[in-house]
Amino acid sequence: MAKKTVEDIDLKGKKVLVRADFNVPVKDDAISDDTRIKAALPTIKYVVQHGGKAILFSHLGRVKTEEDKEGKSLAPVAKRLGELLDKDVKFVPETRGKKLEDAIDEMQDGEIVVFENTRFEDIDGKKESKNDPELGKYWASLGDVFVNDAFGTAHRSHASNVGIASTGIPTVAGFLMEKEIKFIGEAVDDPKRPMIAILGGAKVSDKIGVIENLIEKADKILIGGGMTYTFYKAEGKKIGNSLVEEDKVELAKSLIEKAGDKLVLPVDSVTAEEFSNDVPTEIYEGYIPDDRMGLDIGPKTVELFSNILKDAQTVVWNGPMGVFEMSNFAKGTIGVCQAIADLKNATTIIGGGDSAAAAESLGFADKFTHISTGGGASLELLEGRTLPGLAAINDK
Repeated sequence: MAKKTVEDIDLKGKKVLVRADFNVPVKDDAISDDTRIKAALPTIKYVVQHGGKAILFSHLGRVKTEEDKEGKSLAPVAKRLGELLDKDVKFVPETRGKKLEDAIDEMQDGEIVVFENTRFEDIDGKKESKNDPELGKYWASLGDVFVNDAFGTAHRSHASNVGIASTGIPTVAGFLMEKEIKFIGEAVDDPKRPMIAILGGAKVSDKIGVIENLIEKADKILIGGGMTYTFYKAEGKKIGNSLVEEDKVELAKSLIEKAGDKLVLPVDSVTAEEFSNDVPTEIYEGYIPDDRMGLDIGPKTVELFSNILKDAQTVVWNGPMGVFEMSNFAKGTIGVCQAIADLKNATTIIGGGDSAAAAESLGFADKFTHISTGGGASLELLEGRTLPGLAAINDK
């Protein structure tokens, strides 16, 4: 997937539109996690250092009504960005119009402007989310080149990514986008072997496409999390009160048949009588009693998975092994994190979402080669799908 990047174009004196992913948690104008802002810094610094005028924009949350605008302004993001760059960042509280156009026209080379949340355009007919061609054309008219660095929305066809690109403006990937394409794309299309995929989370339905694609590509697929019990049921095992997707049991059966010994299910589970951290836990092998529910993989499964991972050269992990937010049911996720962290020369990738949150909160984030910034986008890339935001970037 050879796409042009920000290094392939001359930026000097150009108005450079940069679609970043600043979709960060904001409460009372305070940002509780600025990871995504920091992830955008290399591209922003490059544009500024090479004499470009950086015009930054992003969505933040969902906005459907005027009331939804409350607390969704990018003003706190612009402020935090200025602090991180130790540089003046001008914020324009508009998504279009004379005030925005004048601010851009007045920019000097190396200056930065952030304009308002692109989703504010969704109040009147979802112009951003439904990729209104007029809006894409308008935003494209504000710049000379377009740098798409928002991998988190690459699986969506919005005015602020696909809409701008489809006007014919030179469109390239930022460094974050380039990194995502390189790591996740290569892990699926040309992995160093053995390639092990670890899939967790609550639902089989979220991961069907990934499992089907990876049956062809991976050497082993390790299954954990709540979806274990839909597979258990497909094998005719007792699952007690565990989470199950009844309408996916037949599908799970067919995946087991198709994958053969590539698909590895947990051999034991940490169980409790209710979904709570304050009740006694017990470990059961291969089944769950009627009055209990499985809430994490057990120690024998951690050992089994760790042994399989020992020789891995490429590891892709998406979805926790249990209810890691509760200490009684975090050991499976911690064990898998540790097994991956202990690998010496492997390429290890977390596909965003809950597994990224787990690695961060459990202190393993710096032990991985790459942690994706886009949950939905990385899942679709793992499914082998074409992402519209990526497809719209100019090929090398």
